Amino acid sequence: MTDAAQVRTAIDHPVVDADGHVVESFPVVVDYLRRIAGREVADRFAGSSPTYLSRSAPLLERAEAQPEIVPGNAIAAWWALPTNARDRATGFFPRLFHERLDEIGIDYAILYSSVGLACLAHPDDDVRVGACRALNTYLADVLDGLADRLTAAAVIPMNTPDEAIAELEHAVQELGFKAAMFSSLVPRPLPGQGEGARWLDVLALDSPYDYDPVWQRCTDLGVAVTAHSGSQGLGLRTSASRYMYNHIGNFSSSAEAFAKALFFGGVTNRFPGLNFAFLECGVSWGVQLLCDLVDRWKKRGGHNIERLDPDLVDVGEWDALVEKYGGPMFADPDLRHAMRRQSDNPPASIDDFRDAGVDGPEAIAAHFDRFFFGCEADDATISWAYAADVTPLGKTLQPMLGSDIGHWDVANVDDVVPEAYELVEDGRLDAGQFRAFACDNVIRLHGEMNPSFFEGTPVADYARTLLGAR
Repeated sequence: MTDAAQVRTAIDHPVVDADGHVVESFPVVVDYLRRIAGREVADRFAGSSPTYLSRSAPLLERAEAQPEIVPGNAIAAWWALPTNARDRATGFFPRLFHERLDEIGIDYAILYSSVGLACLAHPDDDVRVGACRALNTYLADVLDGLADRLTAAAVIPMNTPDEAIAELEHAVQELGFKAAMFSSLVPRPLPGQGEGARWLDVLALDSPYDYDPVWQRCTDLGVAVTAHSGSQGLGLRTSASRYMYNHIGNFSSSAEAFAKALFFGGVTNRFPGLNFAFLECGVSWGVQLLCDLVDRWKKRGGHNIERLDPDLVDVGEWDALVEKYGGPMFADPDLRHAMRRQSDNPPASIDDFRDAGVDGPEAIAAHFDRFFFGCEADDATISWAYAADVTPLGKTLQPMLGSDIGHWDVANVDDVVPEAYELVEDGRLDAGQFRAFACDNVIRLHGEMNPSFFEGTPVADYARTLLGAR
């Protein structure tokens, strides 16, 4: 299809954007923070993110003309916004986004923050908490009066459960948000490893904090847990000279870590009514994760792990084999014993799947009924979510169209919906799969948590029918 209007005539369902963007004016956000948390806190935030520096704008902290390339110091994002003036303004001004929705071919859009990533990741407690509160206030103001077709996700800091719950309650109960973006990993000091050493807490497994009260509060408030944490600057994404080296796999890497933690930490078992979404990361890793979980369970899950107990080795047969094939090099009885007991170092609990509440592949696959995957329109691997000949039990995963409008990824705002529909034209998705991708899955993500989420919007009747049928 050459334009969105032609796509709309070819389909009989709405198009819902699971992940559009607001590109916040950084100086204005800093001003909000100044009013909310004070000048000192705002000043500490203003120059803390190299992504928001500039070589020419007086209201932004000044960037070095040619910053030194220091190995291990990850290069920041640069030239991250479109240069078409109207498309650039669409990211900054939700009122223009709202005005263009019919032109773009989208019925309803959920918008995620850009500056929010810097707010969530800030190590200073006062700055992080204050910046999230300031940003959410900013978002509530710039989207005021647009709720019929746009909503924004509040930004929720997660360094402690208390700060998360405080901001979630304020955002939902005071500011009126119904969607939220959560940080899914927190760098924490690594004791005994020197100043600056950090480990990554994925919150749902082996965390020093109990985050169950956060998941419970999400359930109580009807808010899905949508994660949009990046991993640039962490681990193997620390190129000092190549932004694209750090960017590729950035969101999928952190999403996979969080999803595994939710599963192995038992969160999806203890909170069976809570939905989770992993945004701007594609679905291919989700297919691989499902396959890996089922494969590992068959070999090491539940009672299967007992097959690997070294006590099961037949001592007589072992000694005979060593005698025949090892020769004099392995004649020492203590050496033979050591080889038979090699890797005999189990933890107190030997079933790694013990908290997941699963007893086989079917139960593992069922956990993915509450996992949703944000995919951009040009993602060639979306069809993998429907690869029944590959996934265990023919399981279908739940990809969602996230336009990413507002960022450099979208060369032309008007091409998003036609580009997504190429999946149908090229035979990679059928009409029903495209409906799920472009509409139904995002409605389920939020509507199953909050049945009134889409009330008062153009998709209300459709959502009511879909959710009622399920």
